[in-house]
Amino acid sequence: MRFLVSRIATPALLLLSAAAWAQTPLRIDHVLIVDGTGAKAVPGSVRIVEGRIAEVGTLTPRPGEEAIDGGGRVLAPGFIDSHSHHDGAMFDEPELEAVTSQGVTTIVVGQDGFSETPVGGLFGRLQNRPVAVNVATYSGHNTLRKLAMGADGRRPATAEDIKKMSGLLEGDMASGAFGLSTGLMYETGAFSKPQEVVELAKVSARHGGRYISHLRNEGVDMLPAIDEAIEIGRQTRMPVQVSHLKIGVKKLWGQSDAVLRKLEAARAEGIDITADIYPYTYWQTTLRVLFAKKDYEDRDDLAFSFAEAVPPDKLVVPLFKPDPSIQGKTIAEIAKERGKDPITLYIELVRQVLAYEKAHTEEDGIGRVETVIGTSMDEADIEAFLKWPHTNICSDGFNEGHPRGHGTFTRVLGRYVRERKVLTLEEAVHKMSGLTAQHLGIADRGTIRPGMWADLVLFDPETVNDRATIKDPKALSVGIARVWVNGQQVFADGHALHWYPGAIVKRPGTPQAAPAIQPQPQSAALPPHSAEEHDHHEM
Repeated sequence: MRFLVSRIATPALLLLSAAAWAQTPLRIDHVLIVDGTGAKAVPGSVRIVEGRIAEVGTLTPRPGEEAIDGGGRVLAPGFIDSHSHHDGAMFDEPELEAVTSQGVTTIVVGQDGFSETPVGGLFGRLQNRPVAVNVATYSGHNTLRKLAMGADGRRPATAEDIKKMSGLLEGDMASGAFGLSTGLMYETGAFSKPQEVVELAKVSARHGGRYISHLRNEGVDMLPAIDEAIEIGRQTRMPVQVSHLKIGVKKLWGQSDAVLRKLEAARAEGIDITADIYPYTYWQTTLRVLFAKKDYEDRDDLAFSFAEAVPPDKLVVPLFKPDPSIQGKTIAEIAKERGKDPITLYIELVRQVLAYEKAHTEEDGIGRVETVIGTSMDEADIEAFLKWPHTNICSDGFNEGHPRGHGTFTRVLGRYVRERKVLTLEEAVHKMSGLTAQHLGIADRGTIRPGMWADLVLFDPETVNDRATIKDPKALSVGIARVWVNGQQVFADGHALHWYPGAIVKRPGTPQAAPAIQPQPQSAALPPHSAEEHDHHEM
């Protein structure tokens, strides 16, 4: 028997246990299965029972099960975003259309050293207010520093400070955090000494955790910054991931081979170091990141960044809460309007941010008050990093601002698979699902095989594409037909379905909570295979 309920389900309904409902088995037929392992695509069908994949191959219909004709489209594992900031809006927009519209079914948050701590508090909120996708988290170094050191964080930590941070991290690891994340280019982690990070990383390692890092420098000192990450892996013997691998200064463009040789040498030594990457030549972060020395009055430091990394006419301000009137403009445009040179203007904007944050202490964390988008990477380096066998795809995305928040995964499939042929379809899906799960140590998601949770995406490989641009960063992708999370549809026919079956994904070895199984009609007709149009994207 199938129970029908309103699309807008209440939290109380969503928290009913799996035993309270009998989810109708579902069979997805006439699909090209790209299973997430990197193996060649094969035609077939997939059967889902109680939220898990039960069978894969040539399947015979069974009485009482629903069936969907996939129309010859690709069926792949739901994509896993290994570095996401979409949690910033997930309780206000629990359908998370920004990610489900790309085929993403799991987001990993707590990135760049910023997290909700204690992690148990975040998981408690998710239990009471589930969202459309699965959520995992790291424990953030910058957040630990703030809790342990208060406003006195612009200095190296003392032994007592490290002890306090270690205690907080122990609690987060016990709750199921995946490990320690750092944002060593941001406050206040930029003031930490390497040994402080090593001591905290050892706490994560004792719990079987991981280390993920926004490097201390992605510019002229990038290689020494990678050495620091490698040394952490060497001392702790735990997996290390470099966040959103990039070369962010023109002076080093074309040196991706040197970076990859360094990473390969570390792997040859036995250090499990990997990376994730987003497929854009422009980044999004805070205005303050351009001050390498974290002296926000240092004109020479800023001038160096303008000259070597990104000029004022390539810096767009998508978010600026102290003065929203400047949003959408470049630093060069704002400076011209105000009759000031870009360096003076930029320093004044940072002063406004610091004053705003002082008056609004509740708005803590990267990207909450202001962000800037800068173009400073080379396409050839991006493609070289994409092809490295140990790089998985991430968005580093927010719900607004940079188009990567709405378009990363479909951009890979459209631009780098179909158009530029940098990756095969199977390689790209592997880098967005099975490889990511491997890098996180997740054993029951990321591939299509019996026993796995049924996180799935059905898409048209001939039309799938991103549409989000800097001018229209929330434009939804095309070519994504349906998305399932734990066997339940969350996106179809171009829009979110307002179902919230996402599970809390904890570090392997930590007790896992099963997702709530909801009764749900699955068999609405798909749009015609040829109806979705190919859209070109703005660079």
